[in-house]
Amino acid sequence: MLFAGAGVITPGLSLAKNNNSRIKSGAVVGHGDYKYKVDKNWANQDPSRIPVHHCHEMVLDKTGRIFMTTTGVQNNNIIIYDRSGKVLDSWGKNFPGAHGLTISNGAEEQFLLITDPETHKVFKTTLNGDILMTFNTPKEIKGYTSDDLFKPTETAIGPNGDIYIADGYGENYIIQYTEKGEYVRHFGGKGTEETEFDCCHGITLDTRNPKNQTLLITSRAKQEFKRFTLDGKHLETIQLPGCSICRPVLHGDNLFFAVIVTKSWGAYDGMLAILDKSNRVISFPGGSEPKYQNGKLVEPIYDERTFLNPHDVLVDNDENLYVPQWYSGKTLPVKLHRV
Repeated sequence: MLFAGAGVITPGLSLAKNNNSRIKSGAVVGHGDYKYKVDKNWANQDPSRIPVHHCHEMVLDKTGRIFMTTTGVQNNNIIIYDRSGKVLDSWGKNFPGAHGLTISNGAEEQFLLITDPETHKVFKTTLNGDILMTFNTPKEIKGYTSDDLFKPTETAIGPNGDIYIADGYGENYIIQYTEKGEYVRHFGGKGTEETEFDCCHGITLDTRNPKNQTLLITSRAKQEFKRFTLDGKHLETIQLPGCSICRPVLHGDNLFFAVIVTKSWGAYDGMLAILDKSNRVISFPGGSEPKYQNGKLVEPIYDERTFLNPHDVLVDNDENLYVPQWYSGKTLPVKLHRV
């Protein structure tokens, strides 16, 4: 789901029809050492029993189960797959706008964080869907004069268990809480300064330097992401021209992004971006080969066959990719097999 307040434009109703046939199975996409075979038939489910609408994000638990958020359906805002694409379970009727999905893989007992910009809440749940904690509109911040202004899109979990909420479709603040739900601080906000955001859609903890962990936060409408300290100090901004990027996903030394759109919200678009540790794009699955001129990324070109508004990317232990898609004619998630 996208909001005008997030600095983006919602596509027209002409996209409502199912264009899954445009995604080509068997094609090999990507560049260099990061190439993948497309499998659009991975998800094995009966949409009449377990429907999807707008698919948003996916995470992997310690046992290898894949959790996905989807909106606009009843009683299955969370769908759980095994790695073969079989539906194992589904639950969730309290999250009609289920969007961001974070899992606490470092915790002894895992939990989920689900953001819902439609209900203006963030939920901490068990893996079975029991609600453990609810984060409402942060009254500590004067700018939130009504609940409607709080439209959270993503969360991250700090090394000490602190929870960071990105209000990407709302006031563009990053709000930090203790693991008990106590307000700590906020930073960011809507604007053009280096410390501000234009749709802070995604956030993650960068653990690649264990002694100096930081936050990576997207500013999607500006086609860039930013690095901050854990207490909210800006460190750097990395621009990705032509890439409206959703959330950062780490795997090994690499950073993965779903690029939901490159040119226009008025037509199906999008690809994936894979960056190395120096923040240089090394592969564009679903797009043109990455090129740089004078140290600046050349805007990529969508291949017009692989994706329909990809919203997230999940990397499994075998380095295969799973891609849920937003506003894609109710298409099921796509799998990319590493080759």
